[in-house]
Amino acid sequence: MDIQNLIQTVLIYALPVLFAITVHEAAHGYVAHRLGDNTAFRMGRITLNPINHIDPIGTIAMPLALYFLTSGAFLFGYAKPVPVHFGNLRNPKKDMVWVALAGPAANFAMALLWGALLYLLVGTGLTEPFFIQMCRAGLAVNVVMFAFNLFPLPPLDGGRILVGLLPYRQAVAVSRVEPWGFVIAMLLISTHILDTFWLAPVKALTDFALGLILSPLAFLIR
Repeated sequence: MDIQNLIQTVLIYALPVLFAITVHEAAHGYVAHRLGDNTAFRMGRITLNPINHIDPIGTIAMPLALYFLTSGAFLFGYAKPVPVHFGNLRNPKKDMVWVALAGPAANFAMALLWGALLYLLVGTGLTEPFFIQMCRAGLAVNVVMFAFNLFPLPPLDGGRILVGLLPYRQAVAVSRVEPWGFVIAMLLISTHILDTFWLAPVKALTDFALGLILSPLAFLIR
């Protein structure tokens, strides 16, 4: 593998990835704090300081190892999850949905910001490839995080949203999957089932929505 290309890829993706995971996790903690659970607030996790959210294995070692092993074809990583005690929420079952939704919503908002910055850079005539590629990386990273985290499988955000929306008996049944959720997700990723039947269509819909929202800006800078 070309070490120069690796370094360039890391530099392009570093800032978008750090922002994506930091704001995602901070959003969970902020909404939980607003809805009655101060756990993340007391632990200093409602912050935009990426150091507080970086997991040495999931954020650094695993993505780099996968990049080397697959020649950049597959990347996966995670941050330290923000601690939320759902029992402390004012309405645990309903508020769980809003706490879980906050992370993907933050990624969607960041994708909009990276997209807007990309249009502005192109509109002002900036042709520096590094910054253009960084904006595209920011879009791609946040769209993937948005789509992946909405997959309805605990402990992913989509799974928690599903548990919060289902009737009690069905919610308990789904929540019992959580201890094996990560293994199931990895299996679905490795067999391309998740990408084909969930990530690809959700990313396509998300890209369409982003393009629609950003279309006035695109029109103005032409």
